[in-house]
Amino acid sequence: MSANEIEPMPRSHPPAVIAGFSAWLLDAFDFFLVTFCLTAMAHEFHKSVPQMTLLITMTMIMRPVGGFLFGLLADRYGRRIPLMINMGFFAVSGVLTGLVPNYTTLLVVRALFGIVMGGTWGVGASLAMEGAPTNRRGLLSGLLQEGYAAGNVLAAAFYFFCFRSLGWRMLFILSSLPAVPLVLYVAFFVKESAVWQQSKNARLSWSEQHREVLRHWKLFVYLLIFMTAMLFASHGTQDMYPTFLQSQWHFSPERTAVITAISAVGAILGGLTFGWISDKAGRRRAIITAFVLGALLIPIWAYAPNQTLLVIGAFLMQFMVQGAWGVIPAHLAELSPDSVRALLPGFAYQTAGFIAGYSGLIEATYALKTSYSTALALTAIVVFVVASFMAWIGKERHGQRFGTAQERTT
Repeated sequence: MSANEIEPMPRSHPPAVIAGFSAWLLDAFDFFLVTFCLTAMAHEFHKSVPQMTLLITMTMIMRPVGGFLFGLLADRYGRRIPLMINMGFFAVSGVLTGLVPNYTTLLVVRALFGIVMGGTWGVGASLAMEGAPTNRRGLLSGLLQEGYAAGNVLAAAFYFFCFRSLGWRMLFILSSLPAVPLVLYVAFFVKESAVWQQSKNARLSWSEQHREVLRHWKLFVYLLIFMTAMLFASHGTQDMYPTFLQSQWHFSPERTAVITAISAVGAILGGLTFGWISDKAGRRRAIITAFVLGALLIPIWAYAPNQTLLVIGAFLMQFMVQGAWGVIPAHLAELSPDSVRALLPGFAYQTAGFIAGYSGLIEATYALKTSYSTALALTAIVVFVVASFMAWIGKERHGQRFGTAQERTT
């Protein structure tokens, strides 16, 4: 190991992973509560389901703002404090969602949540990945990313047990409460990234930091296109799935929640599995393999002839889709220089989310002319092909040690 390389810090790393995982879990928990409660919200505010999908779109539109703002702060002032501020705003947005008096106000509040959600991933991922041992970075990347799937499971369970007794408003108010202990956990147990502490960002002027960001514009463009395809793959197979189960299969809210939770368990296992595979076989190869297998599963996922195959298809599809996603935190962190590791991946991720935020509206609108099965299937095959192509043409820096003066490209 050269003098310029930073030795991983095993004792400080587990709390950082826990913090990043928990923050992403809470964001996903809140986000997926909307997908479960979409029908109930539409009924209360006298809107159609396609109109209600604008809630999801509004969240996605504002996520780039959060990705840029919190990423910029994290690269300049460290990872911990921006993450704490982010979680504080998360608690506020959850309470406000449960108190909104009308549809217009709900759109505004979900825009606020979009800023919060947009700022979480880049900060949490940079904090966790910068301390991860290089030979286990993919596995830990899968664990971190599947906080998203775990949030889906938690939302499904919460909806299953509490929706009928509490209603959708109280679900959102209660969902905000765990953010308070998480802020305290970060404050007292999570150490600042050693890579960031040895970086020069804290000593840069704002104009110098601005020029440093612009210097990597080509990488940003690639990441934006790549992550747009990745986001369409994720949201295109998840956001309208509960509506598909209720509208086309006529399932009850409880049965919808159970099947969605089963698919999310598949997502968690897939993220860990393909994250581990990426440590052995490389990041791009793991992503492409997951999407190829996902494409083969589309017939039983979207056109299952019975409930048994429907459940199997739901589980396996999310195993593959989120398996590909499990590689992303490590892959993007390795592609990004130390100086912009929080901003560049987070901003590209969330800007792509703004584009992919229309997936629910596209699918819901197209489903009115055909069926949810066809809308979901066509979306999946197109975005799987595009995401695989973008992974294939991109670079890979598998195993790069952060904090080094030189960047190794493989």
